[in-house]
Amino acid sequence: QVQLVESGGGLVQAGGSLRLSCAASGRTFSSDAMGWFRQAPGKEREFVAAISWSGGSTYYADSVKGRFTISRDDAENTVYLQMNSLKPEDTAVYYCAADKDQEGWDYWGQGTQVTVSS
Repeated sequence: QVQLVESGGGLVQAGGSLRLSCAASGRTFSSDAMGWFRQAPGKEREFVAAISWSGGSTYYADSVKGRFTISRDDAENTVYLQMNSLKPEDTAVYYCAADKDQEGWDYWGQGTQVTVSS
């Protein structure tokens, strides 16, 4: 059974940091692109960051560029999202996703809540 399990969310003050983890199981994800998305209350899910299967390329939404860093550890089948200089508008449920064939996001985690207080 393929699973993506996010962890590391929580409550943090504005300006603080959090590190999200996404542990993958059920198959090898080393050939997959991996991504992070988020959904705030009353809003649609939006792209946050992605990393290529090799780790050589990373992509960020403009709203998080320079503050968030995505990385992966294929030996641990885990992808990370380091979030610094957090803002109240970063408050959302954060989801991890995997793209196995470059035709869309095939697997999704259940999400982890991030709340940034002002």
